[in-house]
Amino acid sequence: MTKPAVENITTRSDEETADLGRRLARTLRGGEVLILSGPLGAGKTVFVRGLAEGLGLDPKTVHSPSFAMVTEYTDESVRCALVHADLYRIDNPAETEELGLVDCLEGDRVLAVEWGEKLPARLRVGAIEIAIEDAGGDMRQVTILGLRSAL
Repeated sequence: MTKPAVENITTRSDEETADLGRRLARTLRGGEVLILSGPLGAGKTVFVRGLAEGLGLDPKTVHSPSFAMVTEYTDESVRCALVHADLYRIDNPAETEELGLVDCLEGDRVLAVEWGEKLPARLRVGAIEIAIEDAGGDMRQVTILGLRSAL
């Protein structure tokens, strides 16, 4: 059995964290699930803004979907739509069923889920896991597990 690729990257600013998202976006084809974990304020949404930009979407439209929980970003000119979910307010993984995330896996969509460890196990199978931790100041330690190709 092949071990999934692991990338450990230190970013030194929000711009570098967003750039990492842009670089990852270039490797995506649609149908991927990205599980983002890390404490509040770690930079998960900053990473997703970069991901959106890398997919050809306007990063300025990306916001933390804590209250809406799920937001889809799309444009006719892009190869993949981005579905951005934030499960921070979810207490029970069964509650995610009501969000319709399974439907988000259809077509040319990338599903990026903040607090994705709250997803039911069946939705985490084969996912790319991205852990973002504060490394002091503006620095972040980003660990990406499950890549199919190097960044």
